[in-house]
Amino acid sequence: MNIILFDDPSLRIHLLPITFTRPVAGMRVGILTIREKWERHFKTITSYSTQEYLKEKFPTKITDDNLWINGAICPDEHLVNAIKKLELGDAIHKNSMVLAVRTHEDELPEVISGNSSEYSHEIVSIDRPWKIFQNCGNQIRSDFKLITTNRKSAAITDTHTRTYNNNNIFLEEGVTLHAAILNADNGPIYLGKNSQVQEGAIIRGPFALGEESIVNMGAKMRADTAIGPFCKIGGEVSNSVLFGYSNKGHDGFLGNSVLGEWCNLGADTNTSNLKNNYDNVRLWSYAKNAFVDIGQPNCGLIMGDHSKSGINTMFNTGTVVGVSSNIFGAGYPRNFVPSFAWGGASGFVTYQFEKAIETAERVMARRNIVLSNADRGILKNIFDQTSK
Repeated sequence: MNIILFDDPSLRIHLLPITFTRPVAGMRVGILTIREKWERHFKTITSYSTQEYLKEKFPTKITDDNLWINGAICPDEHLVNAIKKLELGDAIHKNSMVLAVRTHEDELPEVISGNSSEYSHEIVSIDRPWKIFQNCGNQIRSDFKLITTNRKSAAITDTHTRTYNNNNIFLEEGVTLHAAILNADNGPIYLGKNSQVQEGAIIRGPFALGEESIVNMGAKMRADTAIGPFCKIGGEVSNSVLFGYSNKGHDGFLGNSVLGEWCNLGADTNTSNLKNNYDNVRLWSYAKNAFVDIGQPNCGLIMGDHSKSGINTMFNTGTVVGVSSNIFGAGYPRNFVPSFAWGGASGFVTYQFEKAIETAERVMARRNIVLSNADRGILKNIFDQTSK
């Protein structure tokens, strides 16, 4: 059985700018990406069905027995068991949302000709950007169980590190830990392979740190925070997700936020995650081409891949920044910064494509990664999509 994680177009547009550069199932929610969760549950390699301009980097594998799974849905044991029972031609849905279809066809069928059953349990659907940090804590808990069951943590040997509820802390091979405080009373703490927690860092679970990532000295990591692989994190962070290869290495506050890959927040960048009047946040929607009420008061920064902020940047509550934007200067920039924008509170100009590519190449070279032709093509497509 061949598993394909498909983008539901009606959901994907609501997840921009995060999904400009990746399929929906490529989003990190908790320790793992959605794709990685499904692969661990099914013990197999999956592929994506996504937008045409992403397919060179994220191709689709087709066989005679294809299980199409909605890439916005986080798996759990109930849902996985229900999907495993599907026969060829069968489907499962929740209300009007297709969760999974098993078919021999090489495309997701628009009409289910076989048996389609209603799924009776609750689901975790990541259909809006703020759902990424909203569900982060619970997904860290479920991912922690998925990753660590029947495994033994590496030992904490540093005598100056203080831990609370040590059974809820898991260290992969090669973790460096010096004079830190790890409090897992309210949720697990997961430290990935070859990651570092430097002196004086304070971490409260649920918390996840990806492979090769670093928590800088004196950092304060609040609960429900997930840092992906190859990141540097410092200052104060609360209920936020960094997908990978992104840095917030300095002092400053980041709360209720999502950063894609290859982002960098300059020293003392701060985000507001709560309005002074405690009103609900209005966030830019690419689907509506307008600001929409998200029905909750907490939301900080949603930032697409390759975007950067300069020193002392201040982001107002509920700010959306697109792909490959560069923000700097005094004052608050507006709450929606388009992709390939260059400037700040005093105004923006277009960040010319070749200049943006030069920066991306330099940034990736620092991690010994080459910007591929596929990545360049994706960024050019986004530049053209968002040119208006």
